[in-house]
Amino acid sequence: MHLTTLSFAVDHLSTPIGDLYLAADDEGVLRATFWADREAAIRHFLAHHYSPAPVELMPESNPHGVTDRVAAYFAGDLHAIDAIPVRTAGTPFQETVWRVLRSIPCGTTISYSALARHIGQPSAVRAVGLANGANPIGVVVPCHRVIGANGALTGYGGGIDRKRWLLEHEGVRERSARLF
Repeated sequence: MHLTTLSFAVDHLSTPIGDLYLAADDEGVLRATFWADREAAIRHFLAHHYSPAPVELMPESNPHGVTDRVAAYFAGDLHAIDAIPVRTAGTPFQETVWRVLRSIPCGTTISYSALARHIGQPSAVRAVGLANGANPIGVVVPCHRVIGANGALTGYGGGIDRKRWLLEHEGVRERSARLF
């Protein structure tokens, strides 16, 4: 049996909080974002979630305009990322959590426990946290908008400093976090 190689176009974007790489498929659907210091992790994620098909990352400038839209977000057009099509390859539970993440309005936050209640699984707080942490499309699927129940910033694959910057960029202040 011959497996078709999955090719993803990868572009680089310099942001105020580090170099961000974007991986999109040939239809312009965003499949992953990763900070420069996490490239090995995203390669592992893509290989794991799309196996047994081999995955190839090919450099491409602004695939289907995705890079320009993410750049616009970082430049202050906070809704530029809202309509970027995404596709993930997680478990059904992860997919549910990631869909809800996209519905969290810019400038608002939700706690892990509130997110668990929102998906109808109030006892699944830890699983929600794990799904949030496994999100392959940071920034665009805004896992940074999930905070601790006490309003504290907790967990973010890109680091707490990046999470704080993203929330402040969107107008959320750590101690005045609001739940949607």
